[in-house]
Order: sequence, then C-alpha cells, then structure tokens
Amino acid sequence: MKQRNSYSILCFIILISSVSAQQCINTSTFRLNSLYDANLHLILSSLPSSVMAQDRFFFKGSTGQVPNRVYARAMCIPGSTKDDCSDCIKTASNGLIQSCPNQTEAFTWRVEPTVCHVGYSNNSFSDLYPANVVNNTGDINSNLTEFTAVWENLTAHMIVAASTERETALSSNKYYKADAAALTPSQNIYALMQCVPDLTSLSHDCENCLKQNVADYQSCCRQKQGGVIMRASCFFHWDLKPFSKAFGNIMVTSSSPPLQPVKTFQGDIGPVEAILVPIVVVAFIIIIILVLTARRSAVLFWRRNPYQEFDFDQSGITTVDSLQLDFKTIEAATDKFAMSNKLGQGGFGEVFKGMLPNGTEVAVKRLSKASEQGAPEFKNEVVVVAKLHHRNLVRLLGFCLEGKEKILVFEFVPNKSLDYYLFDPTKKGQLDWTKRYNIIRGITRGVLYLHQDSRLTIIHRDLKAGNILLDVDMNPKVADFGMARIFGMDQSGANTKRIAGTRGYMPPEYLMHGRFSTKSDVYSFGVLVLEIICGRNNRFVHQSDTTVENLVTYAWRLWRNKSLLDLVDPTISDNCQTEEVTRCIHIALLCVQHNPTDRPSLSTIHMMLTHNSLQLPDPQQPGFFYPNRRNQERDGLESSQSRNRVISHTINDVTVTDLDPR
Repeated sequence: MKQRNSYSILCFIILISSVSAQQCINTSTFRLNSLYDANLHLILSSLPSSVMAQDRFFFKGSTGQVPNRVYARAMCIPGSTKDDCSDCIKTASNGLIQSCPNQTEAFTWRVEPTVCHVGYSNNSFSDLYPANVVNNTGDINSNLTEFTAVWENLTAHMIVAASTERETALSSNKYYKADAAALTPSQNIYALMQCVPDLTSLSHDCENCLKQNVADYQSCCRQKQGGVIMRASCFFHWDLKPFSKAFGNIMVTSSSPPLQPVKTFQGDIGPVEAILVPIVVVAFIIIIILVLTARRSAVLFWRRNPYQEFDFDQSGITTVDSLQLDFKTIEAATDKFAMSNKLGQGGFGEVFKGMLPNGTEVAVKRLSKASEQGAPEFKNEVVVVAKLHHRNLVRLLGFCLEGKEKILVFEFVPNKSLDYYLFDPTKKGQLDWTKRYNIIRGITRGVLYLHQDSRLTIIHRDLKAGNILLDVDMNPKVADFGMARIFGMDQSGANTKRIAGTRGYMPPEYLMHGRFSTKSDVYSFGVLVLEIICGRNNRFVHQSDTTVENLVTYAWRLWRNKSLLDLVDPTISDNCQTEEVTRCIHIALLCVQHNPTDRPSLSTIHMMLTHNSLQLPDPQQPGFFYPNRRNQERDGLESSQSRNRVISHTINDVTVTDLDPR
C-alpha cells in the first residue's frame, strides 16, 4: 500500500502522438505463460463483446480461481458504434499487454476512435490505487489570466455535471460529460470527463476523483495547451481542438458572454429600457442559478440519504408520491380484482391484469398480509426496486399502500411466463433451440445486473421458470426480483429464518440452513437452464431399474456416462446446435455444485456463454435434493418452519456469506 501511495500526487509529462497512456501498478508481477497470464489474455480478449452486450456499455467481471483469478473492467461512452467500441477496447488491451508485460494490475483510457477504458487487477478494483498520468503539448499563447478564468469555469461546472448525471441518469446511459467553451472568437477549449459507473456514490467518489484530476493538472501543467489526467476510476482530457466524436453535437458558447445593448427601432435606447433590460437579464440568470442549485441539493441529499423517499426515472428526480397510486385506481384497473383478470399466484401474493386510466396495461401484485414491513420501510424498498432498469428485468411502475393493502404495479409482459410454454406438451414446440438459447442468455444478463451492476446487490431468492416472463419477441424478463426486500425479509446475505423460494430450485445450504448469497441464485439458474434444455419441470422424476432421480441427479448421471444429449427435449433435438446445448448443460452442472464457492459467478457464466473458446472446468458433485413426496406438489414455498423439515440432502455443512460484496 505504501508503494501505491507514492503515486498519489505524481504527474508524468509524456509526448505521444495519440491520446492514450498506460499505467502499470507495480505492486506485484506474474510469470509469463503462467495460468494468470492465460487468464489475463482470455478475459482481455472477451472484453469487446462483453461490453457491447451490456446496456450501459460497461462490463466488470473475473475469470479463473484464486490465486490466479483476474478481474477486468472495460467501458465505452454510451452511443459508441460497435466497431468503434470494439476497436478502442482491443487497442487499449493490446497496449496494456505491451506496456505492462507482467504487472498484475494496470489500466488505460483512450479517446480514439471513441472514449474507452480498460483495467485489470488480481484483486478487487477498490484496492487499485488511482495513479496519475498527464499528457500535454506546447504552452498557452493567449493571455494566461483570461485563459485560466475560462478553463476553471468550464471544468468546475463539468465536474458537477459529470458526477450529477452519473447519479441521476444511469438508466439513460449518461455518466460522462463533454463540453466546450469559447476562449477567443477563433479558439475554443474542449474538455471531457468520465467516471466508471461502479464508483460508490455515498462517498462522492466520482466528484472527488474528477476534482483531484483537475487539481493535479493545475499544480503541474496549468500553462500547457492540453492534457490528460487518468486515474483507475475517472478520466479528464482537454485540448484546444476537438479530439472525440463526443463533441459532435455540442454548441460552443462563451463562458461569460458580454451583455450587448438593446437598440430601439430608431437606433436609440430609452431610459426605461436602459433600466429594465439589465434587471430582466440579471433576474433570468438568478432563476437559472436557483434551479441548478435546487437540483444539485436534491442529488446531494440522495447521496447522503439513499433510502429517503426519492425515485430516479428517465426524467430526473421525483418524490415517492409520483409512484404511489390510490386503492380506488387499482380496484378500477383490475375490476375489483376480478378472477377473470387473475394471472397467477406466487409465494408473495396474487397477480392480476389491469389497465390504468391512461390506457397502460399493467400487472398488479397484491401482497399477502404476512408481510411485516412497516409503511416507511415498504416505501423505501419499493423505491430501491423501482430504480432498477434493464431490458431483461420487469419494470416496477408504482405501488399502493392503504391500510393493510400493499400492492405493486409492474409493466405488463404479454406472452406470459416461461413455464406456460416450456412444460406444456402442445406449446413447447413454439420454443425452438434458438429461442431457448436466447432466453438463457437474457436471463443471465438480467441476473448479472441484479448481482453486479445495480446500485445495491440484489439476491433474487426465487429464480424459476414461472418468474421469467416473455415479451412480444419472446425475449425474457426476470420478474419478482427484490420481493424479499419489499416483503421485509432479511437482506444480510447470510442467514435467514424465513425461506422464500420454490422447492427444487433452492440450494441445500439455503433450504436446510437459511444461508443465502448470490451463489444461491446461481444454483437456481443452473436448475432453470436444465429445465429449458430438457423441457420438463425440475420435479420430474426419472426412474431406472435401480434408482429414482430428480432432474439435477439425472443430468449428473448423464454427465458421468458421457451421454448429455439424452437430456435434450425431443421437440428440439433434431434442430439444435449440439455444441451449444452440451456447453449449456456443462455450465448448468457447474452452477448446481454442492459447494457454493465452486459455483461460478454470473459474470463468469456470461463469459462462458459468449466465448466458446473459454475452457470450462469439470463440475463437482451437485447439491442433491430429493423432494419430500408429501410436499412434491407444492410449488411456492414461504414458511418460517421450512428449515426444520426433514429433507433428504447431501453431506457437508457449508457456511455461505456474500461472495461478491459491493
């Protein structure tokens, strides 16, 4: 750590032709051609496609096992073309390999052909100390005092804009700021700032990082014509000419425009106009300042009080009241919860189809009265879940809280749930292998967002076919995420006395001992993938001459007998990609391993699905679970007594905590 601290204020002046520089963190090294080296090349080669697969053009993941695990992070400015983003990340990755041939930690930023960032480490990125790099050219030719005033004004408002936009508009993919200001009638200052989106907002990391960049530049190079300040988590680049496509739509204005006299038709200005015009202009400026100050104060309040009653939507910050609907509106929308509108029932309550007064179709979940959540806590958790936006998640639109009624209003997804098709002999034919493979990958992206890319780590705890909804194009949307939070259940990621989930999808450590983590969802995901491939519910029992097997046990025996394709649904067996199917079964068996630490994370699973060149390890024995015959027909399970029931299960008593804390 002492060695890292030596980088804290150091500036390097480098003359290079393109705007790029690598920073090698000299904390430790690895041997070339070692397992760490192989993992590093593997994950760097996967970054371009991994970034483009994310809505926010940002990817963070890892590959390999400790001590040879490599963590990597990459991003492009949202709106980048696929070719520009891919080329930028490839060039940045190659530059790191060449400049830092055996360092275990390094990072870089580039601005051509788009703005991108690549970094890797043998540890979590929170430990990667932010070193500085400065790139500049010649000296300033204009008046230095005038230049400094314009430059400082531009950078000051950009710091506020970049850090504020990052907090308020992640759902619209804006977490950077590009701007320009007029220095002279013929010369402008162009600047760009960006933070990685996984910084901690509560400690103002983005704002502080950018402020330190600007301060470091001023302390060493304030008379220079351009510069780049790079840290592991933020980036600042400015120049006297546009250096990025990000400036394509920017209108350059003077930072302090002089007030021009307003002439009358006769060419003169009267005494009344001479007084009123400056007053109107000043009043207009004051109003703008007040609006910006109020917006800034609201953002700062949210940062200090993340559970206060605010909601972030694509139009900015609103109060929690904008999400709240009255009970009469819900009754009217559902025709007083008519049975003809009932869509289903789960462990947390009944679901009805409804239509709001504006014509929006919605799914209304009426929570059961077993919830112990108080009204303030209920509202706060609803706001947390409402802020989660991803194309593979069902969106929470609002809620109702009146008396003992607690109701959630979600977007309506028209094609029902995955189990409606998958387990019906007459309907499963609508799901060919291409659709099923797309569903598997979409579920992966949605759960990965919950585990890694959302503000808080969300553990689903009831991932199953019935909670995967299908849109008009049969793309999957994960439903019922965050219900444990809203229902007032334990969120520690460790132990709980109330089991929420569905029999057959729950791993042994959760069902038997109430221990849950993100790896609990991984187990459920593995079971779900096996169901998608074989077209049968996990409660399916295969009986041979000597044994009775559930789906997981059956798949494990086929693996050991090297006959995995016997698992494939006959409906798709003649028209599927056998390599893709076999790989998906292999991944599923890795997910259902008994020991949670052996199960891959969702980021690793995503890489396994998107990079066929990634060699998969052999799975270990799964967490066997044989359904109790008396309870085999029960689908939902939500009981504080569940962990006391006698269930046949595997050996080993494993303690699990959150393996990926954030």
